[in-house]
Formats: sequence, C-alpha cells, structure tokens
Amino acid sequence: MNETMVCVVGNVATRPVYRETASGPGARFRVAVTARYWDREKSAWADGHTNFFTVWANRQLATNAAASLSVGEPVIVQGRLKVRTETRDGQPGWMSADIDAVSIGHDLARGTTAFRRTPRPELNAAPDRSEPNWETEAAPSPPTGEETPQLASGTAAVT
Repeated sequence: MNETMVCVVGNVATRPVYRETASGPGARFRVAVTARYWDREKSAWADGHTNFFTVWANRQLATNAAASLSVGEPVIVQGRLKVRTETRDGQPGWMSADIDAVSIGHDLARGTTAFRRTPRPELNAAPDRSEPNWETEAAPSPPTGEETPQLASGTAAVT
C-alpha cells in the first residue's frame, strides 16, 4: 500500500537475462541513470553522478523486455523501488536499489521504435453470450390454480 513508485529515465546497462521459473517468466537488467547539469564555469553541460538500478520484470513484461531491449538503448522504467542492504562475514556491507517494474518502454525523446502487439494465447471456446431473441412467444407456465390471461397470438411476454 505504501510503496515508493519511481520513474527513471536512463540507458540499458546490461543485456536482459531471461529465466523461466515455476511462477512464470522473469527478466532482469541494469539501467544507468546519469544526472546532467549546467556547469557555469565551463558554460557547458556536464555529467553528474551515475546511479545504477537493477530492474526486475515478471510474466509478459519479462518476455517483452528480453525480446525488445539491448545494451545502450534509452529507456523509461516505472515501478516499485526496493532498497536492499546486505552484510557478509569478513566483507564490507553493500546496498542495491532494485525496481520491480510495472512498465518499461523506449524513450522516444531520444529515438524511434516500432511497436508490435504480442499475440494473445488462444482461449477455450467461450460460451454463446449472444442477446436472446425477445420477440419469441413465451413458453406456457405450469398451472397454479389461478386464472391467467391468455396471450394473443404473436405477442411476446415480458417478465
């Protein structure tokens, strides 16, 4: 409920790694995000610090990301930020910033792309849900002992 949603704009830093798991397809790759700023002394744009994020994708997003992304391509990633810390005996501790991706796409401000919709898997034959023909004569109801008015020939009954 109280998740930190982020949107990062950067470049694909590593080739997406695709895996089939028991819970479905999964993919991960790294995104490099470099801040740019205006250097007044040099009167030019300069690169700032580069942040690296590990992006995790699941299910159909994983399949599409693995098939669509290459190292160096500009991307926009939206998802939940997860910061992990870990310490191991005899080694310095480390931190990593992961993004559990909800959406991934190419940054069209820096290039073009060709979108292809993925085909949906064939579903079993759906039951007939067509609109019933309301213009047919109603079936006679079982006698209840009460007098019911008779329908005129060709008149539809509405219940």
